[in-house]
Amino acid sequence: MSGPTDGGWLEPGNNAPDETPTASPDPAAAAPGSPTALVPRVSSVPTFGKSTDVVEAAGSDVTRALPSVRRESRVGPPPRDPQWMINQLPVGMLQSDFFVRFVSIFQELGSKLLDDADLVQHVPDASVTPVPMISHLASWIGVDNIDVSLPEPLQRVILASSAKALARRGTVDGLRGYLEMLSGGPAEVVDGGGVWAEGGAPRDVAWVRMTVHGTGHLSEDEFVAMVRDEVPAHVRAELWVDVRRVLSTAQDAAKS
Repeated sequence: MSGPTDGGWLEPGNNAPDETPTASPDPAAAAPGSPTALVPRVSSVPTFGKSTDVVEAAGSDVTRALPSVRRESRVGPPPRDPQWMINQLPVGMLQSDFFVRFVSIFQELGSKLLDDADLVQHVPDASVTPVPMISHLASWIGVDNIDVSLPEPLQRVILASSAKALARRGTVDGLRGYLEMLSGGPAEVVDGGGVWAEGGAPRDVAWVRMTVHGTGHLSEDEFVAMVRDEVPAHVRAELWVDVRRVLSTAQDAAKS
């Protein structure tokens, strides 16, 4: 069966039923008015350039190249034009060399101020905030005893860990996590709290015993001072470093 001769479909090879269809010749190269066999090219698919994201079609030779995704590596605001202030001057003023150099002085000063303003969003980040800000940020969450003479990484760890444990502050889990952060090792916390049937609670439940194997990067006095601030005021606390008792709030209260 043959189709129309102008723009229609024809079976190639004199209508031989057993002949495999082939791709049609270039229409531009064909003589005017000559029949053209329009056979779809199933082996060609549009691609979008080179990409590492390539999916092979199962059981065929067709390869689909997915468009590459452009990932932005820059973090933060876009870079500022070094001539951002001078570029705002009227054209007539740009013709004066002295005026341009004069304005460039204020441009340099303004650039430093703008750079500081761009970094404001990172100030609350404990990992990158300037060192003088660490103790100030710690005071926002009630940690007032970060010694500025401590190593910078340790100051940042104390700030970050204190903020993380803020919701559990005063509990056994919160106190244990705080001790492990300061000492760098496991900590044991035993307290008098619990759940009892009505009338079955002991008379004395406001006590806690804490045990660590060392004080980490802190001196013993620094360690005791930081732990003392974490224990609820009404609780009698004992702190043991290995087999030595270094804090007893009951004895301290009796001495005073």
